[in-house]
Amino acid sequence: MTERYDVAVIGGGSAGLAALKKLADLGRQAVLIEAGRQVGTKNVSGGILYSKKPRHGKVHNVEDVYGNFSEAPVERKITKYILHAVSKDKDFAIDLTAAHEYQANFGYSVLLGRLNAWFAKQAAEAAEKAGGGIVSGVHVRSIGWGDEGRAVIETDELEPFEVKAVIAADGVNSEIAVMTGARPKFSPAQLYQGVKVIAKLPEQVLEERFGMGPDEGAAHLFAGDVTLGHIGGGFAYTNRDTLSIGAVYHFDSLMDKPAEPSALVDALLRNPLVSEFVRDEVAVKQEIDRNLPKEEQLRVRFAVSKLVKTWNELRDAYYSPSARKKLVESGKYKSDDEIRSRLESIKNDLQSKYGAKFETDYVELEYSAKLVPDGKRCMMKKPYHKNILFVGDAAGRGVFIGPRIEGLNVGIDDAVRAAESIVRAIDRNNFAPEYMGEYYSQQVEASPYTRDMREIDKDYLKTFLDATKDVPKDIVGQRYGMIFRLISSSAFRGLAVGLANMLGYDKLLPLVESEETYVQVPIEIAERLGKQVTASYTPTIPSVAERVASLKYDDDRQSHIKVTKPESEFMKKMVTLCPTKCYSLEDGKVVLQHEACIECGTCAKETEWRHPRGEKGIVYQYG
Repeated sequence: MTERYDVAVIGGGSAGLAALKKLADLGRQAVLIEAGRQVGTKNVSGGILYSKKPRHGKVHNVEDVYGNFSEAPVERKITKYILHAVSKDKDFAIDLTAAHEYQANFGYSVLLGRLNAWFAKQAAEAAEKAGGGIVSGVHVRSIGWGDEGRAVIETDELEPFEVKAVIAADGVNSEIAVMTGARPKFSPAQLYQGVKVIAKLPEQVLEERFGMGPDEGAAHLFAGDVTLGHIGGGFAYTNRDTLSIGAVYHFDSLMDKPAEPSALVDALLRNPLVSEFVRDEVAVKQEIDRNLPKEEQLRVRFAVSKLVKTWNELRDAYYSPSARKKLVESGKYKSDDEIRSRLESIKNDLQSKYGAKFETDYVELEYSAKLVPDGKRCMMKKPYHKNILFVGDAAGRGVFIGPRIEGLNVGIDDAVRAAESIVRAIDRNNFAPEYMGEYYSQQVEASPYTRDMREIDKDYLKTFLDATKDVPKDIVGQRYGMIFRLISSSAFRGLAVGLANMLGYDKLLPLVESEETYVQVPIEIAERLGKQVTASYTPTIPSVAERVASLKYDDDRQSHIKVTKPESEFMKKMVTLCPTKCYSLEDGKVVLQHEACIECGTCAKETEWRHPRGEKGIVYQYG
């Protein structure tokens, strides 16, 4: 007999987990299906998780869903938000902290590998009490409809099962949307491509570097020559003991002038300010004397590797107050001074016995990439299909307006609205799209985030303009003339914003989101006003091959990508734009070269693209 549940949530990201938790709290039986072996191993974000307090309307925040959110493994509360206009070694910093704090309770830097695992634990505990739970390592293959309009879900790993309603939280490359015909695949004009690396930096070294305390964090955005002429920019977010360094660009800008994604993040890492951000002391092993007996070479290799590993781990602990305290309380060390002495002893052994060197460089831990929906351009007008409700990235929803970048909180708000809509439908036993779908659509329409995706907020604009008051007006004014004069005037700003909102984002975006705005103006500002920044070293940046080699995969012999248009211009550009160089051009045709895929979906538009089967593919540690 086919198993039946009230609700299936497809996708174990932050939105899907919030939906599961809310459904369980409302007493409904729901099961979440996640393709990864563990929840969180497929998720990537820049990223900052916001909690908002809009003046008009209500949003559902993360702390509303998880009452014990204060215990969550977030990284740092962002207390400083800086925009940098850069050109070569010149940097002009603009403090946008007031804009970051606009209508916000808080914004935390997060790593989804850690955070979503915690969300999953809370959601699973609640769901199991209602007869549901989380099933990981399962990939949804198809959805059909059976008796009484129930959705019949087929997977690669389980027997088919039926549900009354579905919440699709399977991301920007939503297979549920495509297989059901709910929406077409997003186009490059509707998307951003983001690429990110995680750089290691001991906790107290990081705090000293950025001039902040244990309960503080910083976010730095970059525009100018680091964009390599593309529309977008870079970011550097402080985590607890790492940095998230990344580049996010309009996908159509990359299609117009293809550049390797790794080159864009490399350009950011080579910027002197960013190089200094990630700078650290790094142990460098020396070549082993090949004249030694092989047994001795092996012994030396293991001894050096063990010492370097011990030095790195102990150094990280020494620069972390909580870890240092644990070492002393455990009795392994009597005091902080003893830990420091042990560190110095290991360093001396590495230098004197094995010729190791300690150099200034940076350490990269993880490379990742993803597509991000631009809600202004691609949010679903009707985020439902039959008895399926789409949330977050799957519904094309996100707030991306200049330096305002919000996606995680939007998905969580959508998830709560979807859960409440389904509970209402269950109570009335009516899952018809005219009832459940339309009600959910109305709820999403009422969200302040939807308004932000459609209209300019004049109060946010004023906050931003106040922060940029020191930028010479002639640099911007000569390009945007009357528009800039109107929005800069407190008397006419409301009128200008009203006219702009009447025109709509589709008319305004070509003016605002341009190469001039993201490249030429920041370069001119930096060259005229910027301070010189000098890097103390040249970072040793890994190649794409080295980055891929350091990632963890559960390999699948069955490819999840099929090239259907090997001679199209789009696919030829994928040879450059694939973040892990999965494609090559042979005899004028694009060939899938190898399976180092990190499931970003960059190529999805013109391929038969699916997520890998359950437990297969990329396994992110940080995300």
